[in-house]
Amino acid sequence: MEEHGIKGAIFDLDGTLLDSLGVWGDVDRRFFERRGLSMPADYQALIKGLSFIDTARFTKRLLGLDESPEEIAMEWHRDVIDEYALSVPLKPGAGEYLRALSDSGVKLAVATTSREELFVPCLKRNKVYRLFSAFATTDETGEHKSTGRVYRLAAERLGLEPGDCAVFEDILSGITGAKKAGFGTVCVYDPVNRDEWEALKEVSDHSITSFERTRLWI
Repeated sequence: MEEHGIKGAIFDLDGTLLDSLGVWGDVDRRFFERRGLSMPADYQALIKGLSFIDTARFTKRLLGLDESPEEIAMEWHRDVIDEYALSVPLKPGAGEYLRALSDSGVKLAVATTSREELFVPCLKRNKVYRLFSAFATTDETGEHKSTGRVYRLAAERLGLEPGDCAVFEDILSGITGAKKAGFGTVCVYDPVNRDEWEALKEVSDHSITSFERTRLWI
Protein backbone atom coordinates (compact mmCIF):
# COMPACT_ATOMS: atom_id res chain seq x y z
CA MET A 1 0.00 0.00 0.00
CA GLU A 2 2.83 2.42 0.81
CA GLU A 3 4.48 1.74 -2.59
CA HIS A 4 1.42 1.91 -4.80
CA GLY A 5 -0.80 4.33 -2.93
CA ILE A 6 -4.53 3.77 -2.62
CA LYS A 7 -7.50 3.97 -4.96
CA GLY A 8 -10.07 4.57 -2.25
CA ALA A 9 -10.28 6.08 1.24
CA ILE A 10 -13.18 5.18 3.54
CA PHE A 11 -13.84 7.48 6.49
CA ASP A 12 -15.71 7.09 9.72
CA LEU A 13 -17.38 10.36 10.75
CA ASP A 14 -17.84 10.91 14.50
CA GLY A 15 -14.44 11.22 16.16
CA THR A 16 -12.61 10.74 12.85
CA LEU A 17 -13.66 13.51 10.45
CA LEU A 18 -16.20 15.25 12.69
CA ASP A 19 -15.41 16.95 15.99
CA SER A 20 -18.67 15.75 17.54
CA LEU A 21 -17.49 14.39 20.89
CA GLY A 22 -19.01 17.24 22.89
CA VAL A 23 -22.39 16.97 21.17
CA TRP A 24 -22.85 13.28 21.88
CA GLY A 25 -21.52 13.62 25.42
CA ASP A 26 -24.17 16.27 26.12
CA VAL A 27 -26.91 14.18 24.50
CA ASP A 28 -26.00 11.12 26.55
CA ARG A 29 -25.87 13.07 29.81
CA ARG A 30 -29.25 14.70 29.16
CA PHE A 31 -30.77 11.31 28.34
CA PHE A 32 -29.71 9.89 31.71
CA GLU A 33 -30.58 13.06 33.63
CA ARG A 34 -34.16 13.05 32.32
CA ARG A 35 -34.53 9.67 34.00
CA GLY A 36 -32.88 10.73 37.25
CA LEU A 37 -29.80 8.62 36.55
CA SER A 38 -26.08 9.20 36.35
CA MET A 39 -24.37 8.15 33.14
CA PRO A 40 -21.95 5.22 33.74
CA ALA A 41 -18.33 6.28 33.28
CA ASP A 42 -17.82 3.58 30.64
CA TYR A 43 -21.08 4.14 28.75
CA GLN A 44 -19.55 5.75 25.67
CA ALA A 45 -16.87 3.06 25.52
CA LEU A 46 -19.57 0.35 25.67
CA ILE A 47 -21.51 1.76 22.70
CA LYS A 48 -18.54 2.44 20.41
CA GLY A 49 -19.11 1.00 16.94
CA LEU A 50 -22.76 0.08 17.50
CA SER A 51 -25.36 1.21 15.00
CA PHE A 52 -27.84 3.88 16.09
CA ILE A 53 -30.62 1.34 16.69
CA ASP A 54 -28.32 -1.22 18.34
CA THR A 55 -27.16 1.49 20.75
CA ALA A 56 -30.81 2.13 21.59
CA ARG A 57 -31.40 -1.60 22.14
CA PHE A 58 -28.32 -1.83 24.36
CA THR A 59 -29.38 1.21 26.40
CA LYS A 60 -32.90 -0.14 26.83
CA ARG A 61 -31.50 -3.40 28.22
CA LEU A 62 -28.90 -1.62 30.35
CA LEU A 63 -31.46 0.61 32.06
CA GLY A 64 -34.52 -1.64 31.86
CA LEU A 65 -36.47 1.10 30.09
CA ASP A 66 -40.12 0.85 29.03
CA GLU A 67 -39.54 2.82 25.83
CA SER A 68 -38.94 0.95 22.60
CA PRO A 69 -35.53 1.19 20.91
CA GLU A 70 -37.20 3.25 18.18
CA GLU A 71 -38.53 5.74 20.73
CA ILE A 72 -35.11 6.02 22.37
CA ALA A 73 -33.43 6.57 19.00
CA MET A 74 -35.98 9.26 18.13
CA GLU A 75 -35.28 11.09 21.40
CA TRP A 76 -31.56 11.18 20.56
CA HIS A 77 -32.37 12.22 17.02
CA ARG A 78 -34.42 15.20 18.22
CA ASP A 79 -31.56 16.24 20.50
CA VAL A 80 -28.83 16.20 17.85
CA ILE A 81 -30.37 16.97 14.47
CA ASP A 82 -30.04 20.75 14.81
CA GLU A 83 -26.49 20.43 16.19
CA TYR A 84 -25.37 18.44 13.14
CA ALA A 85 -27.13 20.74 10.72
CA LEU A 86 -25.93 23.97 12.32
CA SER A 87 -22.77 23.57 14.39
CA VAL A 88 -20.80 20.27 14.33
CA PRO A 89 -17.44 21.08 12.66
CA LEU A 90 -14.89 19.05 10.78
CA LYS A 91 -11.69 18.35 12.65
CA PRO A 92 -8.93 20.86 11.87
CA GLY A 93 -7.40 20.19 8.47
CA ALA A 94 -9.90 17.43 7.57
CA GLY A 95 -11.53 19.35 4.72
CA GLU A 96 -8.20 20.25 3.16
CA TYR A 97 -7.00 16.64 3.47
CA LEU A 98 -10.16 15.29 1.82
CA ARG A 99 -9.76 17.73 -1.07
CA ALA A 100 -6.10 16.81 -1.48
CA LEU A 101 -6.92 13.10 -1.63
CA SER A 102 -9.70 13.74 -4.13
CA ASP A 103 -7.42 15.91 -6.26
CA SER A 104 -4.91 13.03 -6.23
CA GLY A 105 -7.52 10.76 -7.81
CA VAL A 106 -8.48 8.85 -4.65
CA LYS A 107 -12.18 7.95 -4.44
CA LEU A 108 -13.76 8.86 -1.09
CA ALA A 109 -16.49 7.09 0.89
CA VAL A 110 -18.13 7.29 4.30
CA ALA A 111 -18.73 4.29 6.61
CA THR A 112 -20.56 5.34 9.75
CA THR A 113 -22.88 4.41 12.59
CA SER A 114 -24.63 7.75 12.12
CA ARG A 115 -27.85 8.32 10.18
CA GLU A 116 -28.13 10.07 6.83
CA GLU A 117 -30.44 12.76 8.13
CA LEU A 118 -27.70 13.75 10.59
CA PHE A 119 -24.53 13.54 8.54
CA VAL A 120 -25.72 14.71 5.12
CA PRO A 121 -26.63 18.27 6.27
CA CYS A 122 -23.43 18.40 8.31
CA LEU A 123 -21.18 17.39 5.41
CA LYS A 124 -23.00 19.80 3.09
CA ARG A 125 -22.63 22.71 5.53
CA ASN A 126 -18.91 21.91 5.84
CA LYS A 127 -18.66 21.88 2.02
CA VAL A 128 -17.27 18.36 1.68
CA TYR A 129 -20.36 16.30 0.81
CA ARG A 130 -19.71 16.37 -2.95
CA LEU A 131 -16.22 14.96 -2.43
CA PHE A 132 -17.69 11.58 -1.46
CA SER A 133 -18.74 9.04 -4.07
CA ALA A 134 -20.34 6.52 -1.69
CA PHE A 135 -21.94 6.23 1.73
CA ALA A 136 -22.58 3.16 3.92
CA THR A 137 -24.10 2.90 7.39
CA THR A 138 -24.26 0.18 10.02
CA ASP A 139 -28.04 0.55 10.03
CA GLU A 140 -27.94 -0.73 6.44
CA THR A 141 -25.75 -3.73 7.24
CA GLY A 142 -27.32 -4.52 10.60
CA GLU A 143 -23.85 -5.42 11.87
CA HIS A 144 -21.32 -3.96 14.30
CA LYS A 145 -18.26 -2.32 12.74
CA SER A 146 -16.15 -5.15 14.14
CA THR A 147 -17.45 -7.47 11.37
CA GLY A 148 -16.05 -5.19 8.66
CA ARG A 149 -19.26 -5.41 6.61
CA VAL A 150 -19.92 -1.65 6.55
CA TYR A 151 -16.46 -1.03 5.07
CA ARG A 152 -16.96 -3.75 2.45
CA LEU A 153 -20.28 -2.14 1.50
CA ALA A 154 -18.57 1.24 1.10
CA ALA A 155 -15.83 -0.29 -1.06
CA GLU A 156 -18.41 -2.11 -3.21
CA ARG A 157 -20.18 1.19 -3.81
CA LEU A 158 -16.88 2.74 -4.88
CA GLY A 159 -16.32 -0.18 -7.26
CA LEU A 160 -13.08 -1.12 -5.47
CA GLU A 161 -11.59 -4.11 -3.67
CA PRO A 162 -10.71 -3.86 0.06
CA GLY A 163 -7.00 -4.19 -0.71
CA ASP A 164 -7.14 -1.01 -2.79
CA CYS A 165 -8.62 1.06 0.06
CA ALA A 166 -7.62 2.52 3.41
CA VAL A 167 -10.11 2.84 6.26
CA PHE A 168 -9.76 5.84 8.58
CA GLU A 169 -11.19 5.13 12.05
CA ASP A 170 -10.96 6.28 15.65
CA ILE A 171 -12.16 3.11 17.41
CA LEU A 172 -10.38 -0.18 17.97
CA SER A 173 -13.32 -2.38 16.94
CA GLY A 174 -13.52 -0.45 13.66
CA ILE A 175 -9.82 -0.84 12.92
CA THR A 176 -9.85 -4.56 13.71
CA GLY A 177 -13.00 -5.08 11.65
CA ALA A 178 -11.48 -3.27 8.68
CA LYS A 179 -8.25 -5.27 8.91
CA LYS A 180 -10.23 -8.51 9.14
CA ALA A 181 -12.01 -7.51 5.93
CA GLY A 182 -8.71 -6.92 4.10
CA PHE A 183 -8.42 -3.11 4.22
CA GLY A 184 -5.42 -0.97 4.98
CA THR A 185 -6.05 1.00 8.16
CA VAL A 186 -5.35 4.45 9.57
CA CYS A 187 -6.22 5.24 13.18
CA VAL A 188 -7.16 8.85 13.93
CA TYR A 189 -6.65 10.35 17.37
CA ASP A 190 -9.64 11.72 19.27
CA PRO A 191 -9.92 12.54 22.99
CA VAL A 192 -12.46 9.74 23.36
CA ASN A 193 -9.88 7.11 22.26
CA ARG A 194 -6.93 8.37 24.30
CA ASP A 195 -7.03 5.33 26.63
CA GLU A 196 -6.69 2.92 23.70
CA TRP A 197 -4.46 5.06 21.49
CA GLU A 198 -1.37 2.90 21.96
CA ALA A 199 -3.38 -0.24 21.16
CA LEU A 200 -4.83 1.47 18.08
CA LYS A 201 -1.38 2.44 16.81
CA GLU A 202 -0.11 -1.09 17.38
CA VAL A 203 -2.73 -2.72 15.15
CA SER A 204 -3.09 0.03 12.51
CA ASP A 205 -0.97 0.44 9.40
CA HIS A 206 -0.73 4.21 9.97
CA SER A 207 -1.76 6.72 12.62
CA ILE A 208 -2.84 10.37 12.46
CA THR A 209 -2.88 12.76 15.40
CA SER A 210 -3.96 15.69 13.23
CA PHE A 211 -5.10 16.01 9.60
CA GLU A 212 -3.15 19.25 9.47
CA ARG A 213 0.11 17.34 9.86
CA THR A 214 -0.39 14.31 7.61
CA ARG A 215 0.81 13.79 4.03
CA LEU A 216 -0.45 10.23 3.61
CA TRP A 217 -1.10 9.53 -0.11
CA ILE A 218 -1.20 13.22 -1.12
